[in-house]
Amino acid sequence: MTIKIKTEDEIQKMRIAGKLAADVLEMIAPHVVAGATTGHLNQIMHDYMVNEQHTIPATLNYHGFPASSCISINQVVCHGIPDNKKTLKKGDIVNIDVTVIKDGYHGDTSRMFEIDHVKPFASRLTKVAHECLWLGIQQVKPEASLYDVALAIQTHAEKNNFTVVKEYCGHGIGADFHEAPQVLHYAAPELKEIILKPGMIFTIEPMINLGKADVKLLADNWTVVTKDRKLSAQWEHTLAVTQDGYEIFTLRTDEQPVLPA
Repeated sequence: MTIKIKTEDEIQKMRIAGKLAADVLEMIAPHVVAGATTGHLNQIMHDYMVNEQHTIPATLNYHGFPASSCISINQVVCHGIPDNKKTLKKGDIVNIDVTVIKDGYHGDTSRMFEIDHVKPFASRLTKVAHECLWLGIQQVKPEASLYDVALAIQTHAEKNNFTVVKEYCGHGIGADFHEAPQVLHYAAPELKEIILKPGMIFTIEPMINLGKADVKLLADNWTVVTKDRKLSAQWEHTLAVTQDGYEIFTLRTDEQPVLPA
């Protein structure tokens, strides 16, 4: 497995792409309300990317995916297809995942939204999933391993009686949407061999389930749901390994680390 070390020029392009991806999530936030359809939200984001940012929506037609974003509600773990018939309801938890291409490089990020007053257990799941992301990010530095990242995520999820999805993971990213390595979010022993070096760029994007970790792919060949139909939550950032730690390219304005008390 060859993990690409990015040049300074590539890192600067990734910085720009990451910021633009973060901007899409900030732009869409006021529109993510009860009564909105996921198809409408997708159209707003598509128009913003294409007409305002002059970016390319990376998911559109990627292996046949039919939309410019993934919008995953409640028991949908990832890759939910936006649809004008899917309407957000009070109490829903929703993940919106966007990837933009600018100047040939990708920025990939996602976040959760809570629609009005969600049940306390649902809000707790989204919070713990967010903490898992940040605990994973905080392990990133030269000579650490991806095992350190995964162990921090899995330990925190399981301490809170949640589970970590194993079938889907983070990934290297750059000129290609998906590059080596696979960034697993559970402590698989083989991750100990993947040692982090400055210039590596990848996503961390843990999917945390309320119930069991098992998932199922629906007949559309994209939508992934929890097998027990219990809730799932996910947050994602694109980041680089630096000389002394990490740099997050998809940080939103005023975003602060979310860590357990």
